[in-house]
Amino acid sequence: MEKKPSSAKTMSVLPYETQKLRDHYLVGKKLGKGYSATTYLCTHKVSGEQFACKSIPKRKLLSKVDYDDVWREIQIMHHLSEHPLVVRIQGTYEDAVFVHLVMELCRGGELFDRIIQKGHYSEKEAVKLMKTIVGVVEACHSFGVMHRDLKPENFLFDSPSDDAQMKATDFGLSAFYMPGQTFSEILGSAYYIAPEVLRRSYGPEADVWSAGVILYILLSGVPPFWAENETGIFNHIIDGKPDYESDPWPSISESAKDLVIKMLEKDPKKRISAHEVLCHPWINDDNVAPDRPLDSAVLSRLKQFSEMNKLKKMALRVIAERLSEEEIGGLKELFKMIDTDSSGTITFEELKEGLKKVGSDLMESEIKSLMDAADIDQSGSIDYGEFLAATLHMNKMEREENLVTAFSYFDKDGSGYITIDELEQACKEFGLGDVNPDVMSEIDLDNDGRIDYGEFVAMMKQGEGGAGRSRATRGNLNFNIADAFQQANDSS
Repeated sequence: MEKKPSSAKTMSVLPYETQKLRDHYLVGKKLGKGYSATTYLCTHKVSGEQFACKSIPKRKLLSKVDYDDVWREIQIMHHLSEHPLVVRIQGTYEDAVFVHLVMELCRGGELFDRIIQKGHYSEKEAVKLMKTIVGVVEACHSFGVMHRDLKPENFLFDSPSDDAQMKATDFGLSAFYMPGQTFSEILGSAYYIAPEVLRRSYGPEADVWSAGVILYILLSGVPPFWAENETGIFNHIIDGKPDYESDPWPSISESAKDLVIKMLEKDPKKRISAHEVLCHPWINDDNVAPDRPLDSAVLSRLKQFSEMNKLKKMALRVIAERLSEEEIGGLKELFKMIDTDSSGTITFEELKEGLKKVGSDLMESEIKSLMDAADIDQSGSIDYGEFLAATLHMNKMEREENLVTAFSYFDKDGSGYITIDELEQACKEFGLGDVNPDVMSEIDLDNDGRIDYGEFVAMMKQGEGGAGRSRATRGNLNFNIADAFQQANDSS
């Protein structure tokens, strides 16, 4: 499997050539250094905005597996980085020597450093941090991603202030996974590794264990399993028990202790899930457990899509088909998770049976609403392009180059306007039937009978799902596909 260094140098991580990093950014001081990468401050030459640039030397990528790992990290960052609790990726560059990941700059340092400074946190402070940590885990799992390296060093604060927002970073060991899939590689940092990882058979529950170790450290200032060397730590994780008797545990609330114990349950099948952690009374201030996964990006995207008019749905399909592989790689894996027979389409029966297997109690009418929302051409099944359009994050849709591309698709004669005839032609191409006159009138703000670029952009950026849907009907589609993803992940 390994390649000689001379052979490895000719390989590329990205499936396309990129521009040069230094054509766009001024690279400044070193911010940090790890085993496989160095992070620098970089400034965009045009906007003056500052970012962090993670530079990975390709000489350290010794095999195809190493190259694939970096490519997967880039895909996962694109997949997750629109989440407010995840460091956002700005762009990727590759040359003969390095792969550069330009990311959001977090100026507040690592959680690890703050723990060292404080010793341990108050319960109130720990709750706030755990909401972020487990919120990231829940988001990862609902999107079919395992982090596999949760530790305080991989959470950064966006500013030095005490009330700074904390965000997750470094998805270098993360992996896409399917419900029921198990992994065998021993990965992660010694103190935070779950016992089933050491036994070489694990799933997403291992992330909850690692988060539980972080909670134990936040509350007590020391790890629950420790020894003089790595072997000793591993033996303690397998055979030992955390100390809940010594100071400061007598002064820690029973509710906090209950949550730690449930997160550090050695049997992954009995361990609390990320969603259950977020519903726990110690985390939930009002003690009222939410009835669905919190901050479920998939659910909110599907609902948003269901509320859009025909033009906006078609525009999203056009944009989705033109996105780069790195931007849609995560959605491709998500599609595979639902498309259990690998047919390339998701049928009603397949969706219904798939939901039933993971214990979903959705009614057939709710499943039908989901199908109707995502099945743009009303073929009776959801194909890959339709799925991409329905789950595409709005941030990607609103990029100027994507808006220009979509507008140009509909403006067949290049006149600078989309006419009713051009809109009807597009609807026929997409199999959408006739155009509702109300849609045209809502988008055509100056009532000149055509849609110019400004009106098109306003429609695409409009909140609450876009024009062409009355407020009375918004939010009535109560499908819960994201719940099913979460249940599938929890049972794997």
